[in-house]
Amino acid sequence: MSFAASSGADVREAGVFGQVMGLVATTLGVFTLGAYLGRHLAGGPSLICFILSFVCLFGLGRARNSGGIPVSLLSATGLFLGLGLGGGIYAYTTADPGVVWQAGAATALFVAALGTLGYMIRPDLSGGYRVLFLLLFGLIVYGLVTLFVSMPAGNVIYAVLGLGIFGGYTVLDFNRLRRAGTRDAVSIASGIFLDVLNVFTFFLQLFGSGQD
Repeated sequence: MSFAASSGADVREAGVFGQVMGLVATTLGVFTLGAYLGRHLAGGPSLICFILSFVCLFGLGRARNSGGIPVSLLSATGLFLGLGLGGGIYAYTTADPGVVWQAGAATALFVAALGTLGYMIRPDLSGGYRVLFLLLFGLIVYGLVTLFVSMPAGNVIYAVLGLGIFGGYTVLDFNRLRRAGTRDAVSIASGIFLDVLNVFTFFLQLFGSGQD
């Protein structure tokens, strides 16, 4: 490969990386706004917001090449998830604000470290998505079991396993970013946003368990 071709590829890769990170940052900002607006929501209204966020995610997958619609759906996903989780985050903030700050800092370090690792790995790791999906399904089953069967430190185990799984997703999503084009930017940004959000909630649960 010539130097000019290599430089062009590097510029394209950097451009896609910047676009994806910009979308992730914007969606996280919208999520934060939603969490603030929804800090007093609970029960039915929160559930409705979660349902609407899943509808937006489904629409995002169907409209990935439809101009600005995917970007709007990604922002709407962040907003509705923020509204749905706002009450829970506010409860943690009321009980001990330090837990939320610790979870946020741990999330930033966790995602930065694993994201860098994934981006530095040149081979395509996309085959790992199937394994992670099966592990995630197992985690969901485990979570349902703990609702009906009391297990010592069940919540802590659940959070640690969740961090492991979404840590894997973070590595794979950033690795996928190496080969992405601009048409894939919104799709990858939605994946990284969900990685960050899940990692944050698991850290919140892990740090918050020490307050019980």
